[in-house]
Amino acid sequence: MRALLQRVTRAEVTVENDVIGRTGPGLLVLACAMQDDDTASAEALAAKVAKLRIFKDETGKMNRSVRDVSDSALVISQFTLAADTRRGNRPGYSDAAPPEEARRLFDRFASALADLGVPVETGRFGAQMQVSLVNDGPVTIWLES
Repeated sequence: MRALLQRVTRAEVTVENDVIGRTGPGLLVLACAMQDDDTASAEALAAKVAKLRIFKDETGKMNRSVRDVSDSALVISQFTLAADTRRGNRPGYSDAAPPEEARRLFDRFASALADLGVPVETGRFGAQMQVSLVNDGPVTIWLES
C-alpha cells in the first residue's frame, strides 16, 4: 500500500456539502491499495503510521507519534497515488488494486490503525470528495508498505 501523510492542525472531508470526517490536530492520511497488496500490507502500513515520530516533543524535536500525542487521523482513499506518469501526459492507474479489493484493504488499513490506538475517521470510498486541510510544519511524508 501507499500513503501520503500530512501532519495537520485540522482537516475535513465533505461529500455533497456534508462534512463526513475530520481531524485536528493529527494526521491526514491519503491511502492507496496497489495490485499486489494484501491484508499484511495494510496492517504493516497502519503500524508504521501509528509509530512514525513526526510530532514535536517538549524540546521541539520531531520525536513523538500520533499515538504519543493522543491525536487522531482522517484517512481518505486515494487511488491516484498509484499514478504512473512515466509515459505521456495522461497518468495510468493499472498498478492500483481493483475497486473491491482496494475497498477491503482500505477498510483493513483504517481499522488496523484504530486497533493501534489512533482515533480514525474516514472519507467515503469511491465518492467524489472535497478535502480541506491546514498542513502543520509543513510535514508531508510518503510511505509504502
